[in-house]
Amino acid sequence: MSSSDLPRHKYGRLLPAAAAFCALLALGGCKVQPLYGSAGRLETGAVDPSGARIASMEFAPVGSREAQQVRNHLIFLANGGQGQPANPAYKVELSVISQTESVAVIQNATQDEEPTAGGIVMTGTYTIRDVADGSVVATGTRAVSASFDRPMQPFADYRAERDAQDRAARELAEVLHLALVLDIRKARGAGGS
Repeated sequence: MSSSDLPRHKYGRLLPAAAAFCALLALGGCKVQPLYGSAGRLETGAVDPSGARIASMEFAPVGSREAQQVRNHLIFLANGGQGQPANPAYKVELSVISQTESVAVIQNATQDEEPTAGGIVMTGTYTIRDVADGSVVATGTRAVSASFDRPMQPFADYRAERDAQDRAARELAEVLHLALVLDIRKARGAGGS
């Protein structure tokens, strides 16, 4: 018996179309809200219902190269590339620690058991303070890692490690920016503003 010999149901072609239509109706009721959406929600550069701006965050000076990179990326992310605000609502104190580790050692006659892969672990700790009264709004810690190959040439090894630090700094800034936005949203929700 071939497929052409099977009896055909008169609604055989309508059934898949009806199922697709029902699925579209069901998905039409789903509602996804973006983190930086409008309609009265808090977003970078926009005014929230209390009249304050999330973008009005000032980032305190830092002391190391890695911390400065994270701070620069945070300033760009928080203020859309416009630099530090003139009258910030919040001050963010940032501390960044970077550690380099040897991850793998491949033993062969030419490398004398030197490490051939490395990793950077970058940890950022922040404190958000309300500028008006100096109270601590939120604190937190986030960490990221980046791996790199360790070539035999010293300068190439140095550049590979520096590039991994740069990647880790950018990623840490993005993770911290999200954490800062969420912490300020949570604080405003709890404060009734």
